[in-house]
Amino acid sequence: MARRTRIAAVLTLAMINVFTLAASITVARMLPPRLAALRVPTVAAGPVDGAGTVLAPATADGSLPSASGLRSALAGPLSAAALGPQVSAVVADPATGRVLLSKDGARLLTPASTAKLVTSVAALAVLGPNATFTTRVVNGGTPDRIILVGGGDPTLAVNQFPAQDYPQPATLASLAAATARALKSQGRTTVSVGYDTSLYTGPGLAPGWPQSYIATGNVTPIVSLEVDQGRLTTAGTPEDSDDPYNLRPRSADPAGVAAASFTALLAADGIHVTGSPVAQAAPVHALGIASVSSPPLSAIVDQMLEESNNVIAENLARQVALATGQPASFSGAVAAVIRELRRLGVKGGLRLVDGSGLSPQDAIAPATLVKVLEIATTDTRVRALLAGLPVAGFSGTLSGGQSVFSGIGGAARGSVRAKTGNLGTVTALAGLVTDRSGTTLVFAFMADQIPAAGMLQTAANAIDAAAAALANCGCR
Repeated sequence: MARRTRIAAVLTLAMINVFTLAASITVARMLPPRLAALRVPTVAAGPVDGAGTVLAPATADGSLPSASGLRSALAGPLSAAALGPQVSAVVADPATGRVLLSKDGARLLTPASTAKLVTSVAALAVLGPNATFTTRVVNGGTPDRIILVGGGDPTLAVNQFPAQDYPQPATLASLAAATARALKSQGRTTVSVGYDTSLYTGPGLAPGWPQSYIATGNVTPIVSLEVDQGRLTTAGTPEDSDDPYNLRPRSADPAGVAAASFTALLAADGIHVTGSPVAQAAPVHALGIASVSSPPLSAIVDQMLEESNNVIAENLARQVALATGQPASFSGAVAAVIRELRRLGVKGGLRLVDGSGLSPQDAIAPATLVKVLEIATTDTRVRALLAGLPVAGFSGTLSGGQSVFSGIGGAARGSVRAKTGNLGTVTALAGLVTDRSGTTLVFAFMADQIPAAGMLQTAANAIDAAAAALANCGCR
């Protein structure tokens, strides 16, 4: 039987070989006409056309604008009466650091929100673009006690944000659900809740911040546990949406609001909570129950710069302090930020009392802002800053209706990426521009003695015009 099987196998293989040979002969006969039909390209017998000049010869100065050309282009916008008597400007080549124009570039001026560039660079350099911030729940000092521990996540929310919002934050809803699962697995269904904000120290408001900043929706007291940056709905509940233009009064007790929200979510998840949340420090080395983490720092910086978010900026400055061994207070944070800027090569022109630029006591030279932007173009750890800069006419505070700079147009549209800044009598713009010849430049325009607050819009229009003139320049 085995012998007949082997014979059948040999015969089968022989027949396959015969069919394969016949098919090969058929294909060989068909191939030449099929290849001819494809009209396979052939190499020309001689040259068809000569190549033209692709790039013009390089010059000693490359394609950089001249100082005289820049002065001529910017003279009109920067001499506008609405800007007042103290106007400074710097334009430079980011590739070499060469200053092309400086008008009182070393003078210290009130930066307003352009100070967020400094905080961004320090945070990215110290923490790295992939850093995240964690909010935890840990066991308290007694078996029925749990503590919500703030980790300084400035994007923490109560519930999931609308799908179109970016970045999507960590939520107390997720944290409460994970906490409830863990407690039930341990047979614990009744707890009391404490909340810990001891990560940060010092006052909640910076020097120069009036209490009205809370009432006008600019900021909330800076603590390590808050939700929605303290923004509230008309009903006084957390907003659960990223709406930078919600100018309703913010929470005066952001940690208490966060703790109350967490407690309500925990109860909805089947855990009986006794009493109200109480502020208390978590025990040292307390065992963890659950945690949630923020989006990466690069995405947080992007959000902060796009919408000029003050609460995010202050939290990032505190995180720099924590990472470098400084107290996580306003004074410790600015000391840590300035120290990191010095390490990165920024030698002077910097005096801060906060990380957001909200205080009129802050002072930065335009040359310092330009140096910070140059660092962002060359240092891979901080390059994420560039992605967050608003684009003129298209995004963030440089888009229509989003700030006093929203009228920026002309050649600046799509060519200018910059951080805006304004207080009552202060206007500033610092960023990058691609000029008419395709050259990328960095610039900072600042004016901090606008004659009257009612002239702010006209002053911002003049700064917009200066950016447009730079984009339209070439200026040989």
